[in-house]
Amino acid sequence: MKLAQFKTKDSDQQRLGILIGDDAVCDVAELARAIDGPQWLRQINSTMDVIRSGGRAKDIEALLSGGPTSGGNQAVAYSLNSIEFLPAVYPRKILAIGRNYADRAAEGGADLPKAPLLFNKLPNALSAHNAPIVLPSISEQVDFEAELAVVVGRTAKRVSEADALNYVFGYSLINDVSARDLQFGDGQWTRGKGLDTFAPPGPFITTRDEIDDVQSLKIEGVLNGQVMQSSNTSKMIFGVAHWVSYLSQGITLEPGDVIASGTPDGVGIFRKPPVLLKPGDVFEVKIEKLGTLRNPVMAAN
Repeated sequence: MKLAQFKTKDSDQQRLGILIGDDAVCDVAELARAIDGPQWLRQINSTMDVIRSGGRAKDIEALLSGGPTSGGNQAVAYSLNSIEFLPAVYPRKILAIGRNYADRAAEGGADLPKAPLLFNKLPNALSAHNAPIVLPSISEQVDFEAELAVVVGRTAKRVSEADALNYVFGYSLINDVSARDLQFGDGQWTRGKGLDTFAPPGPFITTRDEIDDVQSLKIEGVLNGQVMQSSNTSKMIFGVAHWVSYLSQGITLEPGDVIASGTPDGVGIFRKPPVLLKPGDVFEVKIEKLGTLRNPVMAAN
């Protein structure tokens, strides 16, 4: 199933939605109340509630067996263009893997890492599908990075690589927006990659059971309709299971934590001439079976 956090355009109430078909979401709590579903689902409004529920997440799929728009339940389904997406999850930690595609490391002139190269995005950077990437006044080189996002499903501490995927709740999309002049000028990556609006995850979290092989997904970064990045998760240097295990050896991974898995080659800063984000642009992350994350670009007020 594909889950999202959203609100309607006439209310600030956060809601939990499940994708129905290709063009609508169903409000899980409204549906549970309408058909006398499980009590715990009648007040649910966040993906974190589902992640922490463990095996009870299957209750949501069971709600849909009668059809969310049948009978008198039409009010619980909303068209995608009638809602405002929120971040797909509100994580305690956003960890990210750098230079995790060989071609990406090569385009920047870097050696292949011998172990996952870790940095962190900051919670203030969270944004959402269709929300603007705001270009900060302190940077003139804001770049795009299309990435697979992994959402942790349960507490992981010193887990083996063989067991690592059992600790994953699902997968999403993320743009690791990066202010290159700050990143390179600072000599470390926290500020350049942690500015406001620089981490939009979404629009949906696709649960792990829907993805047979996370290491065989096509991934693209598209700027104003032009494909700038095109690769496959099979080309990662370190696969998802490896770095979930690797991170958990010393950093306890908690439910809802997000791990961004690195970007393929084709980023803007290393193009000749560089292609950097400017007001009016639209950047999309597209990943096979997960969907499309779209963000317009605007200047700071």
